[in-house]
Amino acid sequence: MSETAAKARGPVEQTGDANRWKALVFIALAQLMVVLDATIVNIALPSAQADLGISDGNRQWVVTAYALAFGGLLLFGGRIADLWGRKRAFVIGLTGFAAASALGGAATTGAMMFGARALQGVFGAMLAPAALSLLAVMFTDAKERAKAFGIYGAIAGGGGAVGFILGGVLTEYLDWRWTFFVNIPFAIVAALGAYFVIREPEGGRNRNPLDIPGVLLSTLGLVSLVYGFTRAESDGWGDSLTVGLFIASAVLLLAFVVTESKVKAPLLPLRVITDRNRGGIYLSLGIAIIAMFGTFLFLTYYLQVINGYSPIKTGFAFLPMIAGMMIGSTQIGARLMTRVPARALMGPGFLVAAVGMLLMTQLEIGSSYASTILPSMLLLGLGMGTAFMPAMSLATLGVEPRDAGVASAMVNTSQQVGGAIGTALLNTIAASATTAYIKDHIAGATSKSQAQLVQMQGAVHGYTNAIWIAVGMLVLAAVVVLTLVNAGRPGSTTVVGSEEGAEDEVAVPVVAH
Repeated sequence: MSETAAKARGPVEQTGDANRWKALVFIALAQLMVVLDATIVNIALPSAQADLGISDGNRQWVVTAYALAFGGLLLFGGRIADLWGRKRAFVIGLTGFAAASALGGAATTGAMMFGARALQGVFGAMLAPAALSLLAVMFTDAKERAKAFGIYGAIAGGGGAVGFILGGVLTEYLDWRWTFFVNIPFAIVAALGAYFVIREPEGGRNRNPLDIPGVLLSTLGLVSLVYGFTRAESDGWGDSLTVGLFIASAVLLLAFVVTESKVKAPLLPLRVITDRNRGGIYLSLGIAIIAMFGTFLFLTYYLQVINGYSPIKTGFAFLPMIAGMMIGSTQIGARLMTRVPARALMGPGFLVAAVGMLLMTQLEIGSSYASTILPSMLLLGLGMGTAFMPAMSLATLGVEPRDAGVASAMVNTSQQVGGAIGTALLNTIAASATTAYIKDHIAGATSKSQAQLVQMQGAVHGYTNAIWIAVGMLVLAAVVVLTLVNAGRPGSTTVVGSEEGAEDEVAVPVVAH
């Protein structure tokens, strides 16, 4: 590292010395809250749907409203943190997330629930980039930063497991509303701790003006895209409004790209995504998450509605997938990513996950958990965990220091937008297949019990049709990686970390939620 670069970094390291490990506790607590919220809501969704009278066609908006607001505004949230200060954005994000959670827990209609989830996504989009960038600026020593991000990632991964179980316990023994209220104490403790403990280094703000046209065009384009998929479920793919939404989405997103190429301080500098390796990472992650998010929704309904599992039993049923993800991430991905090229882990990882998803297409009413669902979940988790670890490391490879934050935010964006599209697309496919199956078979039902059986068979038929699409998505993600990603071993490559040419690892692990 050059002398100039060392001097430039000195104050950052000294500023962060006193409180950085205490700060990590509160930053990790905030991340745990966000991950818990995602998995808890999945488990509580059937109960909330019944209580609020939400239709099958609209239920996915409980997931989609959050994912779309989160994904659509992440880049904007990152810029707000740069402009206002990361600590301030972090505390505001936590406070808003708690308020939105209170609104969701008090919801009396489906519309109120969707609005609360969208608000959670808005404040989550401010919270997540601020948390990651705080870690990056406070932990400047390479070994300490790796340890800090490792702890952060482990808490985020373990939070998924805790969320499934806690969601089941709260839903079964209290009420689904407590799956929202539980966020409030987490947020209060994390916000107070951050306010009193975090000392943000000076001089790290980006004072460039906000790219308001970029924010509006990207958000409206993504909303149009997801709403188009949702409309297709009720009105068909050829419906004029559905087609119009898809066209509007394409025009808006194209206008966003054109705008970003011309404005002085773009929301998303195109150099970040036009790099072959980073572009391949973002695209493959988004496609893979499309497969995962939709499947979580179907499996929750299959276990609770078709197989009669209680919410808490459903939570425990998801644990093998979480265990597989943690093993794939920490024992396979982390150990091998400094020894083999990223695509040699990511490509096979997505294919292993596709095999797990393929097993899930065999679901029928009364399918054995041990012989069908368990191995499917293990393979899915193992494959995705193995693929995610090198992907996170490679996502910021070679970026300029001024772009490191937006490159990290793009990882989250590709995941959240993929989740929003995946939930809408696969739910639409499943609902259409279910409707067609029931229409073809209901005439043969001569009693009420037979009619109920046909409806349940139709639901499972819809799930498996959508899961076949998910299998194809995972194979496509593998093809994208093997075609585009050609970088070497990410763990052995450094990233430019100063204007003088100093090199530091800036890989930021982000857990999909």
